[in-house]
Amino acid sequence: MPLRKPRYHVDLIGLQALCESNYWKLLKLMPSMHEEDHRRIIVDAGDGTVQALVMRVLERCPYTSTLQLSHERQHEWVTPPSMEVRLYHDAGLAEVVAAYNSRRFRGVYPYPNEQMLQPDEKFQLNQFLGEWLGYCQRHGQSAQPLSFAGQGL
Repeated sequence: MPLRKPRYHVDLIGLQALCESNYWKLLKLMPSMHEEDHRRIIVDAGDGTVQALVMRVLERCPYTSTLQLSHERQHEWVTPPSMEVRLYHDAGLAEVVAAYNSRRFRGVYPYPNEQMLQPDEKFQLNQFLGEWLGYCQRHGQSAQPLSFAGQGL
């Protein structure tokens, strides 16, 4: 009899903590997102290539904003990461809402599935966003200040 892997259960507290951390990282990288529509963070990859995180505001509402984040580099052999992130200003959360040409990720997926998504795909996407933003905070350069100015949104 084959061993069964335990079913994945959403760690809601962990996901919310991750989304809260991502919210503050995004505010540090684009502190005036309520006024500016575009920001480009230049990142030196260490091998002589220049890369950039490009952030564009797609939508502004009283309590939410939607950003498109994309990665640019000189030599594109594979499609660089790109995603849409919704910021919930009243709750202080930022959640990935679109990636891989897919929208609205479920908390849990059966595995295997036709889309080849992991059972915790939503968590992994938000975790990747946090790592990506953290890397840009540590190694990025911008013409505008990168620190949070405490502006209300």
